[in-house]
Amino acid sequence: MPKLKVAAYCRVSSNHEKQESSLIVQKAYYEKYIQNNNDWVLVDIYAERMSGLRLEDRTEFQRMLEDCEKRKIDLILTKSISRFGRNTLDTLKILYKLFNMGIIVEFEKEHLNNFDKELRIYMSIYAAFAQEESKNMSDNIKWEIRERMKSGKVCLNCTRFLGYDKDVGGNLIVVEDEAKVVRKIFELYLCGFGVRKIKKYLEENKIKTVTGKDTWSTSTIDRMLSNEKYVGNVLIQKSFTENFLTGKRKKNNGELDMYFIKNNHEAIISREVFEEVQKRKDRYNQPK
Repeated sequence: MPKLKVAAYCRVSSNHEKQESSLIVQKAYYEKYIQNNNDWVLVDIYAERMSGLRLEDRTEFQRMLEDCEKRKIDLILTKSISRFGRNTLDTLKILYKLFNMGIIVEFEKEHLNNFDKELRIYMSIYAAFAQEESKNMSDNIKWEIRERMKSGKVCLNCTRFLGYDKDVGGNLIVVEDEAKVVRKIFELYLCGFGVRKIKKYLEENKIKTVTGKDTWSTSTIDRMLSNEKYVGNVLIQKSFTENFLTGKRKKNNGELDMYFIKNNHEAIISREVFEEVQKRKDRYNQPK
């Protein structure tokens, strides 16, 4: 008899040190467990640090499914249903698809597999609990963030925010080289440059975007010209995650409260310059 082609799927939801250790432990455990079975041959250990909600973000999981399509795998071992996936519909859809392909998925914690007809209904229940747990976690995080907003505490992402970085305390600090670019964009606008002309100027002068790209987006420049953070203020909850499963954000048109914090951090643009830019933008956007 040919040996069973066996793989394992391991997942943790973040880069936290404790979870990183857990991922290493899971990989080592399954590698040893599979290799110690004489009737099995190890195909691969698919391991990643990623949320279990959105299937398209999970590159290792997708790679495993591709190998299943290529018939490289007969059996998949995983710790629990929640590790396999936290979206009920996606999880069940994939399990049934693998069932039809003749591939077994074993869940160690629940002592279930997708070929056990009598327990398939329990798989649905367990998967639903996993999704509900994620929803509750998402709701709790949202509640905590909104309570922090009400008290004037704000956590801003600076990875795509030209002009600022964070210090060790999490406070916004000005990055002067980037701040010069921000000031130049506002200066050009007040000199009569539109966003397309500003884009051309930046690219011709080989000024890179916040992510290091050579090509600028006119929509990015337009948003920068209206970003209240450049005068030291913060308007919180301008957008929100409408559906925790898709993770897609929606512009806040009054569905949720917004919170304005004045003088939250050091300004790059003066209030006079900023207000004049807003007046000109308003005049430009008025219907002819």
